[in-house]
Amino acid sequence: MSTSESGHGGGFDPADQWVLNPDTGEYELRPAPTAEPAAPAEPAPTAEQPAVPAPRSAPDATGRPGVPGPRRAAGRTGARGRAQRKAGKRSTGKRILLWTTGTVAFVVVASAVGGYLYLKHLDSNISTTDTAGATSDSFSKDKAFNILVIGTDKRQGKGDSGYGDANSVGHADTNILLHVSQDRTNATALSIPRDLITDIPDCPTRQPDGSFKTVPGTRGVRFNTSLGQLGRDPGCTVRTVERLAGGMKVDHFMMADFNAVKTLTTAVGGVDVCLAHAVKDKKSHLDLPAGPAKIEGEQALAFVRTRYSWGNFGDLDRIKVQQQFLGALFRKMKSDSTLTSPGRLLDLAETATKALTVDKGIGHITTLKDVALELKKVPPKNITFATLPVRDNPADGPVHKTVIVQEGPARQVFSMIENDASFTGVKKKQKAQEAAQPKGARSAPGDVRVDLYNAGAPDGSAQTTLAWLQTEKGVTRSSQLGNAGTSQPRTTLEYAPAQADQARELADLMGLPASALKPGRSETNAQGLPAIVLRLGADFRGAGVPLTGPATPPAVPTHTADQVKCAS
Repeated sequence: MSTSESGHGGGFDPADQWVLNPDTGEYELRPAPTAEPAAPAEPAPTAEQPAVPAPRSAPDATGRPGVPGPRRAAGRTGARGRAQRKAGKRSTGKRILLWTTGTVAFVVVASAVGGYLYLKHLDSNISTTDTAGATSDSFSKDKAFNILVIGTDKRQGKGDSGYGDANSVGHADTNILLHVSQDRTNATALSIPRDLITDIPDCPTRQPDGSFKTVPGTRGVRFNTSLGQLGRDPGCTVRTVERLAGGMKVDHFMMADFNAVKTLTTAVGGVDVCLAHAVKDKKSHLDLPAGPAKIEGEQALAFVRTRYSWGNFGDLDRIKVQQQFLGALFRKMKSDSTLTSPGRLLDLAETATKALTVDKGIGHITTLKDVALELKKVPPKNITFATLPVRDNPADGPVHKTVIVQEGPARQVFSMIENDASFTGVKKKQKAQEAAQPKGARSAPGDVRVDLYNAGAPDGSAQTTLAWLQTEKGVTRSSQLGNAGTSQPRTTLEYAPAQADQARELADLMGLPASALKPGRSETNAQGLPAIVLRLGADFRGAGVPLTGPATPPAVPTHTADQVKCAS
């Protein structure tokens, strides 16, 4: 779709123009100037001083405002020319990174498209869904955040009718949990297989008349039925992910269908991919030679849909190829060919907003811009793609069609995400963890006398932790005293000066950071003996799950957004 064909509407005056503001480095939509007294005539151009054409283009046939043409390399001299060149460089650094997916995709869109009317027009492109409290109602720029990216198999775009089941209600066929750390040093894009067998919880959904209906949960079903089946909405998929992650909060979601892959890859001028071997897939209609290739539109959709030409012909191998595609698309979005083209940026803004359905908490272009600019801060080398650890479902017999979670590694992955632990910064994280551990002598586990309280942790946490300490760690002089009566965000361990060695031992056993230890006082337990006090806060995720995050990453395949890989 070219800039002259897309048509942006929004009530613009055809005489309005996109103008580069040298103070901000951004293009702004400015109305045509009103009539003014004629200025003195300038001298006619000479052979040494040729005429210079106007830098702005005229409105196109649709009445859309013209966009600036390419900047001239010649004819710019002096302070003004240098200021314009600097402003042009600044404009390339201001862009929006919008994650979306047809099967999967994410796209950078520049914030250089200023103008109130145009932003209102982009707002009208975005579809929103009420998730009945499953997602946050606002976005915070100073906190870590989790966004669930959902790609559905719903066939509603132009040319989509030939793919799969034309009567599909739109299942959650591609699912990526995107986590961005609070300090913006790293991000993790965790793929969740569609054929994962899991439990889907009860799901409140808003009905067309404004009322709410609870769709009952189901046990032992495919993950992708968390959307569409029985009338489930994206909020149901969000709740299913939160259950898988042990209660970790998913803040927002973004959803798109097949058509998004086609339109977005076309808008950026194609995506460069690499194939380890030639592919001619009869099911997806992908036909590409070995080596590098540029794909867009139908070819891009075929690339991310192809299953039977990769690895073991399964969905897990397709996920790996989709992740490689995402990395390639990200690199394309960061390239000068995208960031220095106002027309391409306009097409991206138009296409991306039309492709998205989001929750109401991020359902405005200005909020999506904030999300994008926060993600932009993460270096590509620290954006890690990974897949939830799973294994073949033994209930399938010899023909494996579904998978189940590997509990230990999966718990470790979610713990890393929740603790902002980077898959690419393990050594640095490990040193920080070692520095955070309490220093000094430690007692034997059997000498630790501790009272446990639940102070905001999931229900039953104090009892299960007590059993874990006594049976697996040898902390036999422990007791749990129920709810603390108040909720606190962090787990704490209080102790008297004489009990410091016990506190250090318990902190080591449970993976508590030094910040959790609160010296000062203890309490008297039921036997009249002094005991340290462990209060399990809202950050507690289960016995044996370190609050410091694991020191080493789980053994799962990963790659980062800056790595070039060939699909195989």
